[in-house]
Amino acid sequence: MSFRIYRAKDTEWIEGCRRRDAQAQRQVFDHYSSRMYGVCCRYVRDKMEAEDVMITSFTKVFERIGQFKGDGSFEGWIRRIVVNEALTHLRRSKALAVATDIEEADREPDYQQLDNALEAADLLAMVQALPAGYRMVFNLYAIDGYSHQEIAEQLGISENTSKSQLSRARALLQRQLEELENEWKIKSTSHEQQAG
Repeated sequence: MSFRIYRAKDTEWIEGCRRRDAQAQRQVFDHYSSRMYGVCCRYVRDKMEAEDVMITSFTKVFERIGQFKGDGSFEGWIRRIVVNEALTHLRRSKALAVATDIEEADREPDYQQLDNALEAADLLAMVQALPAGYRMVFNLYAIDGYSHQEIAEQLGISENTSKSQLSRARALLQRQLEELENEWKIKSTSHEQQAG
């Protein structure tokens, strides 16, 4: 389907949701829930909690549908609500810890070799394994496109702390990629020796 068809469908669904039409709400949920669940999983490690955050987010989408003015995409508006709800959940559960020192990565991994070996699920697992503060900033900045100023406002931290958290998250991810690269090389060498 083209972008235009989705926008026309969104308009129809939005109008239905404004009338509190259960069928329109169901269509919005069915269409966007799997993508928004993915967003929740990037922030909240526990799958059941991520699902709860998603459900709560859609409840808020339907309650606040009158606030959507059509500026930007409907999906982007929903995503903002989902991210905000995930952050609220983490604040309530006190899982949002922020550290301030910076760790440096000493070298770049060979991304071309890793590209063939890595699956999207592996990358998601690596991001989910980051400490909560790093994970939040990395998700907000690198994936959801928030600025450091917006992140600072959302998380109640300084912009410098946001930058520090991002740097540390990247350093940890680089280390994990390097470890995967080394494992891949060892497996490759082992297979070559067995074949030869």
